[in-house]
Amino acid sequence: MAFNVWVTLSRHVSLFIKRNQINSQTTKAMSSVSNHNEVNVRELWRTADAVCFDVDSTVCKDEGLDELAEFCGAGAEVREWTNKAMGGDVTFREALTQRLNIVKPSQQQLEAFITSRPPQLTDGIKDLVSLLHSKNVPVFLVSGGFRNIIEPAAKILNIPLENVYANKLLFKDGLYDGFDPKEPTSDSGGKQKVAELLKQTYGFKCLIMIGDGATDMEAAPPADAFIGFGGNVVREKVKKNAKWFVTDFKELIKPLQEPQKNDLL
Repeated sequence: MAFNVWVTLSRHVSLFIKRNQINSQTTKAMSSVSNHNEVNVRELWRTADAVCFDVDSTVCKDEGLDELAEFCGAGAEVREWTNKAMGGDVTFREALTQRLNIVKPSQQQLEAFITSRPPQLTDGIKDLVSLLHSKNVPVFLVSGGFRNIIEPAAKILNIPLENVYANKLLFKDGLYDGFDPKEPTSDSGGKQKVAELLKQTYGFKCLIMIGDGATDMEAAPPADAFIGFGGNVVREKVKKNAKWFVTDFKELIKPLQEPQKNDLL
């Protein structure tokens, strides 16, 4: 019996130590990111070994769900909820649920929308993604939008579809039947979960998140840095709090084209 008590006690002690180690690592990561300034983020950008892009209003000029709502005749009401979500005024899950309950797109409407409205890519994104690929830096699309709408953009940018993390619309007999709540990007903090998953799965040491919204900014940490993007729409909360805020992808292309110190040795 004494042996069993000793084993149980040892397991509790081991679990306590592991939890403390995880908490310590998380605290250090948060401290490191919060201490970044623009110079730090620029240097991390130059040495990134993985890059995650938001899609709506970042990779693409528009908000996919807003455009789908407009297509289905419910644009104005849905845009209001989108602004609340991107500004961090409500939880993303609540905004997503409310927007979709307003639109309730049928499978036929979704397919017609995708066919009639090809992706409107933001100026410079093709050049930036191509440059990252030439440096063997993997690119991921991490979005609160929907795979069906995002995959055409991924194909244009030569981003593997397995590198797309987004939501999934559900249909029953061709009618809207909700969305998959198991997708991490269906809720606030989902992009954090994806960043953590990518780092654990691939061992990335310098993963950068780029986007226009509050949910993108939340991804760092565990992402090693966040770069705010305002080339299509400026979210004041993001502009105020991002250590590096850009309005043109050329601002991100230029540093990657400059020789690094190691290249001059």
